[in-house]
Amino acid sequence: MEITRRPRFEPLWREVLGRRFRARRELQKKTLTETAARAGISPQYLSEVERGLKDPSSEIIAAIAGALEVSLTALTAQVANEMLGRQRLDLTGSTGPTGSTGLGLTGPTALPRSGGAADQSAASGGVVLSLAA
Repeated sequence: MEITRRPRFEPLWREVLGRRFRARRELQKKTLTETAARAGISPQYLSEVERGLKDPSSEIIAAIAGALEVSLTALTAQVANEMLGRQRLDLTGSTGPTGSTGLGLTGPTALPRSGGAADQSAASGGVVLSLAA
């Protein structure tokens, strides 16, 4: 029996999450062993998470984020931004920081400017997504 895989146009969440963890760990010049020890997991498991081979539980994600001194909110925003950026490239050919992703999600500057909380969040570097009807 032959198994046919359909091409993926976007990475899995765990793959992007793993890349973000590895990039942050390397930026901080921390080893796998010390980061894993701070998170309370094995270095082998952390390596598999960083390579996108494991789908960690929310508790493990929180432990690794804590070991790397990044909030879950910031980490989630980084992963979402990378995935949205890739989606824009795949679906629209656009490489700009804003605009439609083709799925009803728009970037912060594509929102109407009302001076509300969303504008303040976007101006301060926060992530603002809107679901178009």
